[in-house]
Amino acid sequence: MGKVVAIVGRPNVGKSTLFNRLIGQRKAIVDDVSGVTRDRHYGKAEWLTHQFTVIDTGGYVPKSNDVFEKEIRNQVKIAMEEADALIFVVDVTADLMPLDEEFAKILRKSKKPVLLAINKVDSPQRHDDIFPFYALGYEKLFPISAITGSGSGELLDELIACLPEEEEEVESNLPKIAVIGRPNVGKSSFINALLNNDRNIVTDIAGTTRDTIHSEYKAFGKNLILIDTAGIRKKAKVNEDIEFYSVMRSVKAIENSDVCVLMLDATMGMHAQDMALFGLAKKNNKGILILVNKWDLIEDKENNTHKQAEEVIYDSITPFTDVPITFISALTKQRISKALDDALLVYENMQRKIPTSVLNDFILPLIQQYPPPAKKSKYVRIKYATQLPSRSVAFAFFCNLPQYIPESYARYLENRIREKFNFNGVPISIYFRKK
Repeated sequence: MGKVVAIVGRPNVGKSTLFNRLIGQRKAIVDDVSGVTRDRHYGKAEWLTHQFTVIDTGGYVPKSNDVFEKEIRNQVKIAMEEADALIFVVDVTADLMPLDEEFAKILRKSKKPVLLAINKVDSPQRHDDIFPFYALGYEKLFPISAITGSGSGELLDELIACLPEEEEEVESNLPKIAVIGRPNVGKSSFINALLNNDRNIVTDIAGTTRDTIHSEYKAFGKNLILIDTAGIRKKAKVNEDIEFYSVMRSVKAIENSDVCVLMLDATMGMHAQDMALFGLAKKNNKGILILVNKWDLIEDKENNTHKQAEEVIYDSITPFTDVPITFISALTKQRISKALDDALLVYENMQRKIPTSVLNDFILPLIQQYPPPAKKSKYVRIKYATQLPSRSVAFAFFCNLPQYIPESYARYLENRIREKFNFNGVPISIYFRKK
């Protein structure tokens, strides 16, 4: 199961810069323009052999000052509850602020590991300025510069060391299907529509994490585990920011699933947050199905209305457009059974293994016809290809000069493989290795 790390702290301490550094986005979006950080507040990070998801809580803070501090506190509480570890960021150039102390007070109640990162320590002189921050009560301080990356290695080493051990996953060979999406798109209605068909078909599975509800679903010849991020739990005292809370849930569900069902609202289309969830599912190499809910509310349905809606969605998710889109109404139960069928087909496609001989008989003639472009008068010769024995779908192409193959050629090979073998809804990784 994947781990989730939240970056917390008061505004303007450099949370987004650190976030971009961790997920490898070199072009940090840190302009102070309303909504700039909103589009990208979670991503995949990797350190040594460990992968985890990072959440930048800064993207969820409203701009109006009266609710500002209350909102920030709420989000820290949600992050404390949902994340596996927290990075608390302060700014060495601004001295210790009352809001930093307020944060430290809230974080002290956390049973999760908290690392104090003192940002903007970008010169030896600044190192002397970190001592006042010992007043926050942390034994270990991590001086870093999110912009240059200095100090981030020590911070990450410590982070990996304090992340909890992997939980025993529920032993099950059943497909795990997660329903994800923004608040109010109809995730609960969809799951209820499925489960209300017959009350006896759901069993809550003992031992699953408390963050998401895993239910075993057996009906109509289908047997699978539904991961419900909309699972309602009574919350103590936290008047949570619904959007932020649902994102924390969706991120965990993506990490723990095989196939992600991304639900959109037909009346609202695809938003930046939907695209970010789609991107995260793809980066995690999960199977993906897009469900457009509330299709019953679309009036004037001409013959090609859904075709036009499909084109708009495919435009926003390009280049990975080999993804099934199903139009449903959870309210009228229109096509909800087809949605499950489609999710299971995507799961089936994820298990597909192409024998090496079959793959080479198909792909080598195409490579001969259209070889990789020569670079610096050097010709790339691809000798053979094979599907890698990994959980996700990946192919390795063995050649003399892997470093010269452009991304566009990798995409060409991926598209040919997709045309020949059915990988609908499945992200494919292409690797070039030296023969």
